[in-house]
Amino acid sequence: MVVSPTNAPVDSLPETASKQDCLDVIAQQAAQCSQCDLHTGRTQSVFSDGNPEAPLMLIGEGPGQHEDESGIPFVGRAGQLLTQILASVDIDRKTDIYICNIVKCRPPQNRAPVPEEMARCFSFLEEQIRIVQPKYILLAGATAMKGVLGIKTGITKVRGQWFDTPYGNAKAMPIFHPSYLLRYGSKEKFTPKWFMWQDMKEVRQVLDELNSASNA
Repeated sequence: MVVSPTNAPVDSLPETASKQDCLDVIAQQAAQCSQCDLHTGRTQSVFSDGNPEAPLMLIGEGPGQHEDESGIPFVGRAGQLLTQILASVDIDRKTDIYICNIVKCRPPQNRAPVPEEMARCFSFLEEQIRIVQPKYILLAGATAMKGVLGIKTGITKVRGQWFDTPYGNAKAMPIFHPSYLLRYGSKEKFTPKWFMWQDMKEVRQVLDELNSASNA
């Protein structure tokens, strides 16, 4: 069951309210949420990072220890690798992408969130997508892929492919989670890091095409 955010006053904001203003309201709700047991172990909720005006969104799994302590997604070792991966195709994580997770509170021992936790938190993610209105969504890892697209097959079989989403014209691509890539040192052909490089080149291409179309 997906539970809608409580006391949602976003629609009562003035029409001139920015995306960030609207997201701040949802972030405050997430910070006060107690709809699942994850809230009992959090230092703070972890809502987002980056630019809500960007055409690209990345959705991960959930906060880890460093994220729980800082309140910012993807700041640990996996996050540092993500920043490098984005930079390799000239995507700045502060200006060119909006980053968030399926769940906003840290699961114990950094385990994957269970379906009930994902369902209880999913309305916050849907509000983020509705407000940001990304053109392209990267789904980092199997949990994000299952949560957004409902795909239960192995991510290795579908990574790098664009899928339609229920969110307007947004397209979503499953990619390997950076934490998975940390297990592999090699960048040789057909290794996980090599596949990620192919996927990111595809992302760069569609962003360049989008920019060209908007400037035409």
